[in-house]
Amino acid sequence: MDGAIMSFDSYYNEMYLADGNVRRHYVPLAEWIAGTPAEHIQQMRQAAHLLFHRVGITFAVYGEEAGAERLIPFDMLPHIIPAAEWRDIANGLRQRAKALNAFLHDIYHGQDILKAGKVPSEQVLKNRQYRPEMAGIDLPGGIYAHIAGIDLVRAGAGEYYVLEDNLRTPSGVSYMIENRKMMMRLVPELFARQAIAPVEHYPDMLLENLRSVAPDGVENALAICLALAFGRGRPDQHAVAARAVHFLHHQFRKMFQHVGEILLESQLVGGHIVEQRFFAEIKADHLRDVRID
Repeated sequence: MDGAIMSFDSYYNEMYLADGNVRRHYVPLAEWIAGTPAEHIQQMRQAAHLLFHRVGITFAVYGEEAGAERLIPFDMLPHIIPAAEWRDIANGLRQRAKALNAFLHDIYHGQDILKAGKVPSEQVLKNRQYRPEMAGIDLPGGIYAHIAGIDLVRAGAGEYYVLEDNLRTPSGVSYMIENRKMMMRLVPELFARQAIAPVEHYPDMLLENLRSVAPDGVENALAICLALAFGRGRPDQHAVAARAVHFLHHQFRKMFQHVGEILLESQLVGGHIVEQRFFAEIKADHLRDVRID
């Protein structure tokens, strides 16, 4: 194995120290690899590929031809992060999410950051995603981005950097959930060797987060997931999240009768009429690629 280790000058080796020894939190995995025939690992990888194909967990690649979908990437060797290290990362990500929401609030209110010259005004005000009609509007809880997908990369010395911030309701977390399910199905013995933090409670956290911005006095607020029905990857990922969280999932192709308006009819519950109306105004440029049959 030592001969296969690349130079440590060009990248950070997650599993091995510079002297070739295994990092402590990777020891159980290294022992499992050493005791498992390579052909068995390959069989498990093929089994995972087949199962993901059957379920249809795919994703689209930007820049490729329309409709091109790929299966979820799956690696039998997990990325292990020690608990103490993860706590530092999580605290930083929470701080970053708050800062990004504060930035958006400022952009649509006082624009102090632009006046101070910290960010060039033209990069914001002339951006096609900037919505001048949102200026001065106060959102519930001051939250513009309820979910943030923050991509991290690790440099040669082991430090983390933010590659990009995704604040457009990212759905990639479903890949993580499905990946964990697959690992627990294929190699449950790895989870028995270490105390692994769970991820299956994420849907509960998501629903709690969405309901936290409901109007005062509203309990068990209704949450609706909107997803384009064209292609497979993103709608399927939204559907996975919707099923897990138990909130409604609608696809534009199936539900649009009038572009720009979505209405959930009133329901009769326990003899009482519970009015649940959901209205969404969809701007035309958001539907530029939508085809309604």
